[in-house]
Amino acid sequence: MIETLPRQTSNLSNGLDYYKPTMSQLAYEQEPTAQVVYTLHNRGQQRLMDYVNLDSLQEHLDSTAEHGWSMTELQYLGSLTLADRRPVFSESYLNYLNNSTLPIVAAYHDREIDDLYVETVGNWPIAMLWETIVMSEVSENYFENYLLAHNLNPIDVYNEGDKRLSAKIAVLQAHPNIKIADFGTRRRFSLKWHEHVLERLVGECPANLVGTSNVALAQKYGIKPIGTFAHEMPMVYAALAESRGLDVRQSHGQFLEDWFSRYSSDYSIALTDTFGTDFFFQDFTPDKAAVWQGVRQDSGNPRAFGEQLISFYETNQIDPKTKLVVFSDNLNFRKILELNGQFEGRIKDLYGIGTNLTNDLGITALNIVMKATEVETDRGAVRTVKMSDDEGKHIGPDWLVNKYKNQYFNAA
Repeated sequence: MIETLPRQTSNLSNGLDYYKPTMSQLAYEQEPTAQVVYTLHNRGQQRLMDYVNLDSLQEHLDSTAEHGWSMTELQYLGSLTLADRRPVFSESYLNYLNNSTLPIVAAYHDREIDDLYVETVGNWPIAMLWETIVMSEVSENYFENYLLAHNLNPIDVYNEGDKRLSAKIAVLQAHPNIKIADFGTRRRFSLKWHEHVLERLVGECPANLVGTSNVALAQKYGIKPIGTFAHEMPMVYAALAESRGLDVRQSHGQFLEDWFSRYSSDYSIALTDTFGTDFFFQDFTPDKAAVWQGVRQDSGNPRAFGEQLISFYETNQIDPKTKLVVFSDNLNFRKILELNGQFEGRIKDLYGIGTNLTNDLGITALNIVMKATEVETDRGAVRTVKMSDDEGKHIGPDWLVNKYKNQYFNAA
């Protein structure tokens, strides 16, 4: 059972999801000097400032920046290889990480929104690393102080979390065909709890667990680091295209080509909803669909999406049984069982489960994100846009989202 030990200071990779260095390397090679702003958004109902201790949060963030990369962390990244035994990360990129300092990140009480505001800006390849680190630190800080404010015994909270975790493990043990990946870094209860969860999964249902998104825990437990790219890549590509007077709509396909050229089929899981799924299926040409491993669904109706995906493959004479769909939108184990029941044997199905796995202890989890919201250019700031299949997940001002919908990314 997990013990109540003092909170440990995070090394950089403790809060880092693997899709950050994979994206960072491509940004380093394609757009190393692009200046990108990252902003924390609270999509939930809880007021973060009710429990976040600003001094403690800033101290942890500053400490992470000061610590930087350890040689052990860089050596681990350098040890990872693609299927053809090429290194995932080039020596040039690893040297870049070693010689770069994370930009300043500012956390403060924004009086206009009356809540926590966190922002950083810097060269895209290095500034992007803050996203999952900031989110995991905000979440841990919030719940640490929540327990204190409500006089809750951490052992009681952990016991409740362990009871819930045991029920999930029992489901997995009863369904060895179900494959999951731990995507729980960003909104976890704490690093300590995250490690406890993963330790139990590795020990009690290894057949179900294909890997973790967390770089440090993948290294510690000798399991596969999981992660390809997130919405920010096509978002920033589109903003850069707009700033340069280029074809914004074409930027999505250009990004997919750059990504595949860099990582081949190894990391070829395409995120489908940055500019709406209908547009994605129009832009994801049969030649791309044939060589990419599969796609990741992160908004909309997953059951309808799975049927649409299977139909898409069949229409293009591609056997869906050879392709992978990663469901990752607000999953719980009931949803996983339903989706697996619908799609098992028809397509390869994998479930990237986050908050419900690493922050289910009887206290309402946070719903926070940290997104690339702006690209700074010599022509001024250009806002980024995400057109999710769920309106609550849109990023960008309404007028610009509508412009993207009607002018750039309408699927007609």
